[in-house]
Amino acid sequence: TDAGINTRRKTFTEVQTERLEQAEQTVLIKCPPKINEKKLLQYLSSHGNIKSHFFFENRGIHALIEFSEKNSLASLQDAIGIPSAAEHHVVPFKSRLFTLTLKNPVSQAAEGTPVHLSPQSHIPVKELIQKLCHADSISSQMYILLNEYQLTEENIKLRFLACSLVQDFARAFFPDSTVKPFGSSVNTFGKLGCDVDMFLDFHDIRKDATKMEKGPFEMEYQMKRLPSERLATQKILSVIGDCLDNFGPGCMSVQKILNARCPLVKFSHQPTGFQCDLSVSNSIAIKSSELLYIYGCLDSRVRALVFSVRCWARVHGLTNSIPGAWITNFSLTMMVMFFLQKRSPPIIPTLDHLKELADEKDKHVIGGYDCSFVSDLSKIKPTKNTETLDVLLGDFFEYFGNFDFRKNSINLRKGKEVNKPESSPLYIWNPFEQDLNISKNVNQPQLEKFVAMARESAWILQKEDKTQRMINKEPWGLAAILIPFGKSNPSKMKNRMKGIGSETIRSLLDSLKLNNANSLQKAVRK
Repeated sequence: TDAGINTRRKTFTEVQTERLEQAEQTVLIKCPPKINEKKLLQYLSSHGNIKSHFFFENRGIHALIEFSEKNSLASLQDAIGIPSAAEHHVVPFKSRLFTLTLKNPVSQAAEGTPVHLSPQSHIPVKELIQKLCHADSISSQMYILLNEYQLTEENIKLRFLACSLVQDFARAFFPDSTVKPFGSSVNTFGKLGCDVDMFLDFHDIRKDATKMEKGPFEMEYQMKRLPSERLATQKILSVIGDCLDNFGPGCMSVQKILNARCPLVKFSHQPTGFQCDLSVSNSIAIKSSELLYIYGCLDSRVRALVFSVRCWARVHGLTNSIPGAWITNFSLTMMVMFFLQKRSPPIIPTLDHLKELADEKDKHVIGGYDCSFVSDLSKIKPTKNTETLDVLLGDFFEYFGNFDFRKNSINLRKGKEVNKPESSPLYIWNPFEQDLNISKNVNQPQLEKFVAMARESAWILQKEDKTQRMINKEPWGLAAILIPFGKSNPSKMKNRMKGIGSETIRSLLDSLKLNNANSLQKAVRK
């Protein structure tokens, strides 16, 4: 089941608002190893009705408990003690993270069955490949991969809770502020284990709407003035970063990266197990999250194809978790969207088409850029395209394996190949900031590697004898292209790599910054 989609498909903002509210009524409890679920729920229910709950493993068992009413929290917090400070002194910040212990462990430990634990990470690729081999078509292989990797309902609740716990700190200074997730946690393309990108928002629209209209006076707050918005952002993040570092239970390795293009605070949130990046509101990033949310909800093939292509790219080292000249997951996702816009008939509409469908409440101009597009999914006509994922996967690799990257750029507004405005090897227009290339970081060797891998994959998908491979218990279809090439038969690979010269290999090594012979040796041995 897709998280957050009911009969009338909710808009992105409706889903967000609902989840943020739920997170504010949620607590996280570290439990003893042999916890009796029934007794725990009975004990907690004395403070109010429990709307949902689940258990997960993260250095011990934790329970996420969501109450139906916010005042149940106050009732529970009143009943909770402060840790006894024998050898440590505690920072007396009362959060919504609690530890539960058994008063009489011996008598209680024996009872009850072990609780069901919700997985918070995906299976390793090796296990995935085994599962894929039992499927009956490439299409079902792709849905298996999607089901293994996509965020679960429980994991999404945990992400919103992490934001809500940071919001508690922000509200100590700025009572109207909110902390919301953006990017992969909310755009329907996140995989289990991905970081939580969150931003701090002060623009509370409801408060501004009720300005003093009556009477002869105008009043405004006295506020500290600073020479630039950037400086204000840096100061706010610096203080909140210090708070998390000094007072935040379970906030570890807090890093303030305030001189970045987008200043941020990175930290590891141990109770939920997430790596978090906190920045200050970036309206365009939220519009990008919403656009992807819409594309992801329109047709189930969209997410299935994106997840498969991203997994493929990771296996072949085309994407990397550290920043560099690699293609990013965001760029790859945009390439898939573009490919789906180009099908005949198109599987998803262009951004220009979504803009035509926008009504007054959808009009958004941010920093001079028009970011308007329709938010109501029911206004978008479903596609008449019935191509299977078997066809789409092969054609994706075929399409980009033969794309004229030298001349053309990828433009999702128009859904057309457009002449490149400048000479970056890979040019993908930022959907909203029209003068930016979202793949500016990608260098020529990385692009050539992508093209080579795409061609190789298209070739494998076209040529393979599925039945023969299944009889031989060999990986087939999607599984066959999720195995690093050159492991099975290096000789075949070489013939299809024509046109990829030694100067590219040399610049590939340069791009890896292998400056001393020692690391070069290591790289060769790998």
